[in-house]
Amino acid sequence: MSIKKYIVPLIMLIVFETVAITLWLTLGNIFYLFNFSYIGISVSLGIFLFIKKYKYARRITQLLVGLYMLVYLGIISNENMQIEGFWYYLFTGVFEAATIHYSVAKIFGPLIFGRGWCGYACWTAMVLDFLPYKTLQQPRKKIGWIRYITFAASFAFVAALFLAHVGNIERIMFWAFIIGNILYYAIGIILAFAFKDNRAFCKYICPITVFLKPMSYFSLFRIKCDKSKCVSCGKCKRVCPMDVDMTDNSRKRKNGTECILCFECAKACPKKAL
Repeated sequence: MSIKKYIVPLIMLIVFETVAITLWLTLGNIFYLFNFSYIGISVSLGIFLFIKKYKYARRITQLLVGLYMLVYLGIISNENMQIEGFWYYLFTGVFEAATIHYSVAKIFGPLIFGRGWCGYACWTAMVLDFLPYKTLQQPRKKIGWIRYITFAASFAFVAALFLAHVGNIERIMFWAFIIGNILYYAIGIILAFAFKDNRAFCKYICPITVFLKPMSYFSLFRIKCDKSKCVSCGKCKRVCPMDVDMTDNSRKRKNGTECILCFECAKACPKKAL
């Protein structure tokens, strides 16, 4: 067995373990050791299973991480892991929970693994990916500007709570998490069927992409095309859920900052050019 082919899941595991140990020792809370070790193992397992050509490799990681964050961290532990939770902790000056999650997964992490969060850990996409429209069925809509409205609205909502000196904000954050997720799922499912695109919510509505897109431009891990093998059959473009042109290796390629590293293009390529 060649160790070289498993270098990517090994690197991912090392990255997450480094974060886990650093936060544990820095903040003196062993929870972070468990939290990031669990996520690192889940992500590495998914990549390992993909290398072993297991059909549902990415879905396993999605469910392991997505359900953990939605059910355990969100519902059981009462932590708002949505963007509202990030603003809440940022306003209170506390570097924990959502602020750490956003720093690692959605602000600085994408410099390494791009939009990997969207492909392997997002609990909203975890549900939307079960819907029938896994590839783009209609031309892409020019309504991506909506994400900036939802981004601003989330900030305004939390800012208003602080400016109004509302009491028991932590409880409000918990219910904002519950109601917010219900709305996300409802809107995501409606858009998926309306546009015949499971990932319509990710492309047009999701406020997190305001962080993810610019950072993903500089991502270390990227899917690249071996031009000497490519026969321009177009199969990679047809199966990409995010409508990314994988035959272009430029960082300015079409929808390049939206690649979720699902590797559907690599699986579809008849010449193994990706």
